[in-house]
Amino acid sequence: MDYYACVDTTADPMDDSGGLTLAGRATPKAGRRGRSALKAASADAGASSETVETKAPARQARRASALLTPSRRQTELLAAIAPEWTAAELNPPRRARRRRPHGKRDMPRERLLDFGPATLADAELVALVLGSGLRGHNVFGIAHSLLKRFGSLRAMLDATPSDFDGLPGVGPAKTAQLLAILELARRSLVEKMREKPLIDSPEAVEDYLRLLIGSRPHEVFVCLFLDARHRLISTEESSRGSLTRMAVYPREIVRRALSANAASMIVAHNHPSGAVKPSASDRRLTQVLRDTLALIDVHLVDHLVIGAHETFSFARAGWA
Repeated sequence: MDYYACVDTTADPMDDSGGLTLAGRATPKAGRRGRSALKAASADAGASSETVETKAPARQARRASALLTPSRRQTELLAAIAPEWTAAELNPPRRARRRRPHGKRDMPRERLLDFGPATLADAELVALVLGSGLRGHNVFGIAHSLLKRFGSLRAMLDATPSDFDGLPGVGPAKTAQLLAILELARRSLVEKMREKPLIDSPEAVEDYLRLLIGSRPHEVFVCLFLDARHRLISTEESSRGSLTRMAVYPREIVRRALSANAASMIVAHNHPSGAVKPSASDRRLTQVLRDTLALIDVHLVDHLVIGAHETFSFARAGWA
């Protein structure tokens, strides 16, 4: 038979009975735990008006434990009645947080959180991005294999999904993770360029273009369309060529500038060889673009030649 312990809030708190009345009676099954729950409910009768309902010995024990834990109001009452009781006695301290084992503190994730990402090697950062290895392939081994395969972080992040085919331990999910990291970096730089005029932050432009086309295996010509305050409107890839040759059509660039309602432009192309010294055809193209864009009142701010590590600016060189 179930029993219910009901607290009578009208009873005298100092009364021995505690204002406790029972509807029904406890079965022998309740045993010592049931009696403990009732005693705890009686002790708390002066401070609580809730009804405690128990239907099994295990449930009685849980309720008794909750009742024996003093609430804030009960703690204040006890402190007023017995000021000699200390706060530590009323509220025992929690267990101290377990410190990391010594070996864990040497792992890349822990070192990054404790000392910053600059303390990690390239392979360790790649391993953190990958998260875990596969059966038979340790994540650090996979990270080293990726860097060895592509030669550098930049080349790895510039890779296409097909470039990761056949690499042990790198499936579609991990390929997507690596490509997402590159896209996040690009979008971050685009946001940075949109915050202020690009004419005041040429370094941000060069960083963005190196990330965008610096490691491409073929020549690419891109246009950055700017508004009247030299803030970025959009970036477009105008043409793509081979390792050493590319066809650029000034008429198409003019059409796109009008369509974007651009007031000025920055154009750039890469040299896959890494050498950024402009060729004679680069100089002729720059002059043609300046003259053609001037006819529609669009100012060519600069023409940049992008290498993997260096950049040449026609504007800084005096348009030579």
